[in-house]
Amino acid sequence: MKSFFHYLKLALVAIPLLAFQQDKPLRIVFFGDSITQAAVKPGGYIVKMGEMLEKQGLKDKYELIGAGIGGNKVYDLYLRLEDDVLAKQPNIVVIYVGVNDVWHKASSGTGTDPDKFVRFYEALLKKFKAANIRVAMCTPAVIGERTDFSNQQDGDLNRYSQLIRDLAKKQGLPLIDLRKSFLDYNLKNNATNDEKNILTTDRVHLNDAGNQLVADEMWKVLKGM
Repeated sequence: MKSFFHYLKLALVAIPLLAFQQDKPLRIVFFGDSITQAAVKPGGYIVKMGEMLEKQGLKDKYELIGAGIGGNKVYDLYLRLEDDVLAKQPNIVVIYVGVNDVWHKASSGTGTDPDKFVRFYEALLKKFKAANIRVAMCTPAVIGERTDFSNQQDGDLNRYSQLIRDLAKKQGLPLIDLRKSFLDYNLKNNATNDEKNILTTDRVHLNDAGNQLVADEMWKVLKGM
């Protein structure tokens, strides 16, 4: 029978190891399109989140990494996930995609059909699960900020957002519902039914208020992961 001192020795060895693991920053990769590409610039949502963490005394607890490329759709994310995400060995990945899958249908005829969107998204999730990486899923926010659903892509945005909601529920993954957050914000703050300049600069890309809203909504979910 092993002595009490044997187990005490094991415990004393484990305590420093546990402390080391807790002190290591949690690495979060934000994976997306041009909205995320701009998020690492001054005023971007990743920068704003870093500033929020610093004010809360949490700056050393998290490492925030942007992995956004302009024009990307869900299958572009899948094609570059090895080099741009898995190689960075993150603890958490935030997937923020869908705007171009919808927008490019009208602008260039190169959007992503709903069934293919889901299959590529599922393939991404499978890769992250295999690597033991936690995932938070975002719905695409807006392509136009009119509050009466007269923006050209409102119907598709609602549909693709629901696909992501359903997939998050099916997979048991955290959801950051930016589509809902943006619609709710505009209903309260866009009394003149403008198509931009409330949360975006050009109907899609974020202004200062939009970046802050995204940072706030993401942090609400990420702080619990």
